[in-house]
Amino acid sequence: MKNSLWSLVFTAWLLAALATLGALFMSEVMGFAPCVLCWYQRIFMFPLVFVLALGLFPFDPKVVRYALPLAAVGLLTAVFHLLLTAGYIPESMTPCRQGIPCSTVQIEWFGFVTIPLLSAISFLAINALLIASYFKTSK
Repeated sequence: MKNSLWSLVFTAWLLAALATLGALFMSEVMGFAPCVLCWYQRIFMFPLVFVLALGLFPFDPKVVRYALPLAAVGLLTAVFHLLLTAGYIPESMTPCRQGIPCSTVQIEWFGFVTIPLLSAISFLAINALLIASYFKTSK
């Protein structure tokens, strides 16, 4: 039981670490300037790397209490950004008043994979893993 819980939290940590490294690679190596909504998503993703790592060694199943709020708000922000870039939310409703417009699509792989989509998938997977861990703990 404890091994499977550890594996779920470890996988969530691995996804958070990969998303963090990907965000840093895109901005620092590829030169894509992050918009305001991208910064908000980073504010919720980057601490997950440290929070989840602290919960793994020694393993503490209560780490979900601290990580899940960050992941949930990050998911909401990512979905909002995704809907904005898809055109469902008008640009006037965004916090992007200066710098890069939040509706700008900087990459589009395979005709549909954008940075907000990658962020939303990462947050969704992390949320799913943390929720699964929570329900396994409560049994």
